[in-house]
Amino acid sequence: MVQEDLLPHFYNHLHRHNETQITWIIKGEGTLIAGTCMQRFKSGDIYIFGANQPHILKSDPVYFEKNSQLEVQALTLFVDLRGPFGKILDIPEMLNVKKFMEATRMGLQVPAAHHKPIIEKMLMVKDARNGTRLAYFIQLLQTLSYIKKCKTLSNTHTEYAISESEGLRMNDIYQYTMSHYTENITLKQIAGVAHLTPQAFCRYFKKHTLKTYITFLNEVRINEACKKIVSENFDSLASVAYQTGFSNAVTFNRVFKKITGQPPKKFLYEYLQKID
Repeated sequence: MVQEDLLPHFYNHLHRHNETQITWIIKGEGTLIAGTCMQRFKSGDIYIFGANQPHILKSDPVYFEKNSQLEVQALTLFVDLRGPFGKILDIPEMLNVKKFMEATRMGLQVPAAHHKPIIEKMLMVKDARNGTRLAYFIQLLQTLSYIKKCKTLSNTHTEYAISESEGLRMNDIYQYTMSHYTENITLKQIAGVAHLTPQAFCRYFKKHTLKTYITFLNEVRINEACKKIVSENFDSLASVAYQTGFSNAVTFNRVFKKITGQPPKKFLYEYLQKID
């Protein structure tokens, strides 16, 4: 199935489906959550979400502002491997493709160096019909299967681990966090959003994300900090710390380095070097 999106913002809720999903983000920026992964997404990115992998492409807040003229655009291909197409993968000539599709269960990001041929083949699938579309789609999967350095998004496969009701609860947690990350979110507050006691919430969140809530909250804050630094929308790095919910610059520097692997000053320096 081929889906073309031209919307004010991407679908704004955590969701999952039986189909494996290949998405080329033609236009749009925001935060991606896929399984245990959280990172920025931007125009040009290509992602593959595994069957039943919970995910959300959360557009930046500016897309939701009143009278916003911004739009997002994406081309997405869906395939249900439980249907007839799954049987095609059983023939010997499709062994590499079958191995690749098994690797998509945890989600993948296609390296930028491989974007051009993948986009060309996705457009061929979009424009074709009937058997020709199927042939082009197989070509696309074969091309993807030859890429050796796709980035794995999640560190665990969560198929069927989250029920529909739990998915709604996790969505509420994510939405609240991404809307209130600048505030001092207490454990009692976020547990209340999930309708759990603080103790039960800690166990629940760790079970479904393999990380503590404070780790997730810090990831959201550092993600936003990186966006501010890259957009050069700040007066000083200390101001970035306070604007993203940190009470002091020391904690900000420590958490930033832990999550990104480098202190904010080095991150800024390397970014400025790239654009010079």
